[in-house]
Amino acid sequence: MSAYLEIEKDFQFEAAHYFGHPDANDLFKHIHGHSFYGKVVLCGDPQSDKGWIRDLWKIETIVKEVVEPLDHSLLNEVEGLEQPALEQIAMWIYERLAPKLGGLVCVEIGRPSCGERARYVVNKDA
Repeated sequence: MSAYLEIEKDFQFEAAHYFGHPDANDLFKHIHGHSFYGKVVLCGDPQSDKGWIRDLWKIETIVKEVVEPLDHSLLNEVEGLEQPALEQIAMWIYERLAPKLGGLVCVEIGRPSCGERARYVVNKDA
């Protein structure tokens, strides 16, 4: 069995979206908004001189930069999110964070008021 450490940083944003595909529920074909909550997970070994995997404040700064275009937006108008399901949002955020956050293994996006969430998980051993 191998062991590793994980750290997590939560974030949130407010946004609207709609689903335009034919089998979308009629209610969700109309523009509606959510409070989205997310989490990034990084894994790795602690830095010997600091004792941490990565500075959480720096992680917060990087996440804010990536998520900022989504906040108070119509997600369908964001390039790459024309079909903004939770799964697509998680992948969109991961693709933009991964080059900036070494050790990133998961992005989770949820709508707590709906009791829904999706995770984009990368196998760190692959």
